[in-house]
Amino acid sequence: MSVSAALLAAAREGDERACEQVLGENAGLIWSVVRRYCGRGIETEDLYQIGCVGFLKAVKGFDLTYGTQFSTYAVPKIVGEIRRFLRDDGAVKVGRTLREQAQSVYTAREKLRARLGREPQLSELAEATGLSVEEIAEAELASAPPESLQQETRDGLTLESALGTDAPEEGLVERLALREAIDALPEREKMTILLRFYKGLTQERAARVLNVSQVQVSRLERRALRTLREALSDAP
Repeated sequence: MSVSAALLAAAREGDERACEQVLGENAGLIWSVVRRYCGRGIETEDLYQIGCVGFLKAVKGFDLTYGTQFSTYAVPKIVGEIRRFLRDDGAVKVGRTLREQAQSVYTAREKLRARLGREPQLSELAEATGLSVEEIAEAELASAPPESLQQETRDGLTLESALGTDAPEEGLVERLALREAIDALPEREKMTILLRFYKGLTQERAARVLNVSQVQVSRLERRALRTLREALSDAP
């Protein structure tokens, strides 16, 4: 189904009604992609929600000057989002409740990004999902892939290097010692580590999400890293 230029423009600008309308009008397109990935252990409705996230990313990124139909541009975005979710979802086996909460947070985050044009604040995520800040942190940490230890932030750091463990002992991630240590952190410190090293945000962007100053984020980060170093040094 074709999408009018005016409707696309409104949706790109964050008009919530336009976003809902363009999603509704293109549900068939999204379902046509979703059906290719059924039977992989994920609820079909869950896959559809992830497909909607990819579709909204396509809405945000599409430019009429591309000289192509919107659907031609949107399909690879939908496919990519579903594949990414299937890849990451299989990286760490977690309980169904946590997995469902993580998916809810992921979907809400991407929809809010598309609508607001920025990283959503924790209060906005909590309102959109009905979860507490603590539940959001636990769900996202539980579903984060092990590779996050080596993932670079936008300012070139990794959690591994920040902790001074450039050559972590065999099985460190598999034993989940780091994740358990993070889970034991106070809420604000846990969220700072999550945003900085698992989401790859700069201190400035993390500060906007947490609704605090960059200086406060820097202090929270230093305190959390110090606690994690101590915890890991005591790990068996």
